[in-house]
Amino acid sequence: MASRVLLAEHTTLRVGGAADEWIVASEEDDLVDAVLGCDRDGTPVLLVGGGSNLLVSDDGFRGTVVQIATTGISVRETAEHVEVIVAAGEPWGDVVSYAVDRGWAGIESLSGIPGLAGATPVQNVGAYGQEVSSVITEIRALDRHARKIVTLDGDSCSFGYRTSRFKHEPSRWVVLEVTLRLTTGGVGTVTYPELARALAVEVGEVAPIADVREGVLALRRSKGMVLDPHDHDTWSAGSFFTNPIAEPAIADAMPPDCPRYPATTGVKLSAAWLIERSGVGRSHALTDPARAALSSKHVLALSNRGSASAADLIALARDVRARVQDTFGITLEPEPTLVGCDLEA
Repeated sequence: MASRVLLAEHTTLRVGGAADEWIVASEEDDLVDAVLGCDRDGTPVLLVGGGSNLLVSDDGFRGTVVQIATTGISVRETAEHVEVIVAAGEPWGDVVSYAVDRGWAGIESLSGIPGLAGATPVQNVGAYGQEVSSVITEIRALDRHARKIVTLDGDSCSFGYRTSRFKHEPSRWVVLEVTLRLTTGGVGTVTYPELARALAVEVGEVAPIADVREGVLALRRSKGMVLDPHDHDTWSAGSFFTNPIAEPAIADAMPPDCPRYPATTGVKLSAAWLIERSGVGRSHALTDPARAALSSKHVLALSNRGSASAADLIALARDVRARVQDTFGITLEPEPTLVGCDLEA
């Protein structure tokens, strides 16, 4: 156990004050014991994995941070499918690479996404036409309310666009292990137009998953979405705002060139388009020189230019959100988890 560790040292935004206590859990039993011990003592708990989806207040966290560091991958194969059982602390990029190297399709378009495997079902991470929920068959998790480990099938996880029951009930669940069902054969269907253009195939055609992975990584790098310590555009939490889901009537009232996508409960609009059309461009900042700014490559990413505080990033997020609200009447919602801070002015 360590004390007074700065969250800034463990988040990709590189901001955040100290935690009262810090526990690194490299074994599942240690993880479960640490969380249940804090619950028993009434100590607030913050779970930290790769830190790629956290914006933590400059005041830090008054409680115990439990860092998830469990590892391990096991495999069950059949003729057409392979089930990959992944410990929550495995780096997600390594899991994707592991699968693609073996010709297992289903997560190749999720290449380059930072963080750990256990975080992927929480956000239902998705990119370039794939969502992790489409391949998850089981989640082993600690139910903190019942104080026991349970197994949930994919249908029990309440997956939605960038959400799940784990996100809706953050104080209840700790993901311990994720089971993915992937297909053999080494090819995958390309469903995302931008990726299809990059690979010179038609939407709906198949391509070798190794090519898909490289195509996705190239696209993400062009947008500053692959972590690089020398590139301040990647000192971010990726896309800061989710694409809003609008009622059909609201979507119909938007300008004709506003991108629209079908969604389960409405019409998904492009947050990037809304931001740009509200008068905000790349590298937008509130200070000169900029401490926090929108990425120079992509307006969806809020970035730390090297000296930003959490307060700087919150002020910038509020500014962008207010401009979109004033222009279109649509309230953008943050994708990262905000700890000790919020976007309400």
